[in-house]
Amino acid sequence: MKNITILEAGLILRIVLAITMLSAVADRFGIWGAPGSNGVAWGNWENFVVYTQTLNPFATKSVAEILGSIATFFEVLLSLLLLFGFKTRIAALGTAFLMLLFALAMAISVSVKAPFDYSVLTSAAAALLLSTIGKTVFAVDNRI
Repeated sequence: MKNITILEAGLILRIVLAITMLSAVADRFGIWGAPGSNGVAWGNWENFVVYTQTLNPFATKSVAEILGSIATFFEVLLSLLLLFGFKTRIAALGTAFLMLLFALAMAISVSVKAPFDYSVLTSAAAALLLSTIGKTVFAVDNRI
């Protein structure tokens, strides 16, 4: 049996982190199903904005829309950078920062348990680990 290399492990981290964030984005646009369906957290943008307001109790609906849009933009951007392996270290650090912001907001506004239930801290730790690996196999970074 062949041992996995650090560069191959980095590829797996890149893909899993990207899919994790893109899955959350897909949920808020109803791609995984309608609200209330099995395994669906939000099911539409409106429910996601309500959740954004829960995490940011100071936010009005319009501010929550903006915050949700910014979070979604960065989740998509960072996911694409990770998938292609472009600026991997920066994308990984950005992902870790975003996940830690989510974890902090969840811990303050929902419960200390919430970031653990949704593995937000695990994703942040995986992203930090990826940032130390730098270049990985099958990455645009290797061509630059």
